[in-house]
Amino acid sequence: MEQQTVKKNLQENIDVLNQRLPLKTSFDLMARDVYLEDRNAYWVGINGFCEADLLEKIFAGLQSTDGDADQKITDLRKFLAIKIGFVQLSYETDLDKLLQGLTSGNSLLFVDGFDEAVVMDTRNYPSRGVDEPELEKMTRGARDGFNETLLTNANLIRRRIRSTQLVFQIHTVGTAGKNDVAITYLRDRCEPELVNRVEKALKSLNVTSLTMGSKSLEELLVKRRWWNPLPSMQMTERPDVAASYLTEGHVLILVDNTPMALILPCTIFQFIQSAEDYYKNPIVGTYLRLIRFMCIPTALLLMPLFLLFTAFYPDLSKKWELITTEYPTKGELIFYVLVVEFLLALFQYSASLSSEKFSGSLSIVGGLLIGDMAVNLKWSSSEVLFYGAITLLATLSVSCVELSDALRSFRMFLILCTAFGGPIGFGVGLTLTVLSIATTPTFGGFSYFWPLFPFNAKALKFLLFRTPTAKAQPSRVWKRGKGKY
Repeated sequence: MEQQTVKKNLQENIDVLNQRLPLKTSFDLMARDVYLEDRNAYWVGINGFCEADLLEKIFAGLQSTDGDADQKITDLRKFLAIKIGFVQLSYETDLDKLLQGLTSGNSLLFVDGFDEAVVMDTRNYPSRGVDEPELEKMTRGARDGFNETLLTNANLIRRRIRSTQLVFQIHTVGTAGKNDVAITYLRDRCEPELVNRVEKALKSLNVTSLTMGSKSLEELLVKRRWWNPLPSMQMTERPDVAASYLTEGHVLILVDNTPMALILPCTIFQFIQSAEDYYKNPIVGTYLRLIRFMCIPTALLLMPLFLLFTAFYPDLSKKWELITTEYPTKGELIFYVLVVEFLLALFQYSASLSSEKFSGSLSIVGGLLIGDMAVNLKWSSSEVLFYGAITLLATLSVSCVELSDALRSFRMFLILCTAFGGPIGFGVGLTLTVLSIATTPTFGGFSYFWPLFPFNAKALKFLLFRTPTAKAQPSRVWKRGKGKY
């Protein structure tokens, strides 16, 4: 399609706009004739995206004659510089770029006799507040969180990092959606090669629209197999967490209409950390972090190991008193474990989707009632429910939702392997799980297990232990080895 540009004849521009835009059929598109001194003009905007008070001031200034009725507009830029001094203006001749600016919330002004249009930043997006995110609540600390407006999210970060080196580099992704994406980094701390890699990746994306925001972008940037449920990028809805990673040399990606930031590069240890650790005393924070570390193997292996020993090594399980009541058969144990695993997943899922007003009571009452009935109906046993409850608590203690979901998937896979293959099935399942974890891809080709591999003892110490604030921030950015740029 041939590139269309702004013409000097105003009527030609109006005709092209009517061809490209549903001005007469879409109720939210606004257009009107305007008269500026000796010139006819045409204004276009989107109802709800334009700030009415600001537009009123703009046109009041533009249409004032200052007592000179014979004034003529010979220099459009000079005229607007005199008349408008409180809003950002830009000038564009490419009609495609003008329409992209319009759909982003800007308003357009076409003036007869000039072959460039005026882009006025009169945006006022509808948005919710910056309340604390539900999935990353803290007992202490900041109570604000990202929302669906890109500019608001940038301001929340800028408020915490008042540095001249902070950059928000805007890009457009999607042939139809035209989604705004901002690459965020500190120029004096971030590796330039990483920023260049992110820029190239965004420019090379061939996608219609980022329908699911940051999640869609994550799957486009990191290609992985369906059998690997582990997250390849960390996401956060907390501005304080995002600011912390920026000062450590990471790159953030902000997507408009998405209340979260993507953090690059990523390692598995990042999903185990929590901002809660840094709002506690260093000893308490270290204790909570180590508990979180131990919860990962517990959430992954407790139920499969319980099934392995009780169903296939009954003598050992009786010796260790894993089951103290009437001993069920192998088939019954497998059925009990599968039922409990399904019920626990159902409770967690229904509670997460329920209103906050009912989710607590739903989980407690539902767990007590259905658990008791399952035992009475011999759909399960009290011991299986006990180990299932410990598994659920360990899973919920993992601060990253994506990691806890991945652990649940791996656990179900191990249970099925053990149920149908016994000890050999458990061994094969565990081997495949380890291989899946070890081959998790990351953006830029960095190691998913840094600083364990490549080994960096000092960096590993900072990840495992909550150090005092004076020592927590390294004097320089950690070197992670070479990525595949």
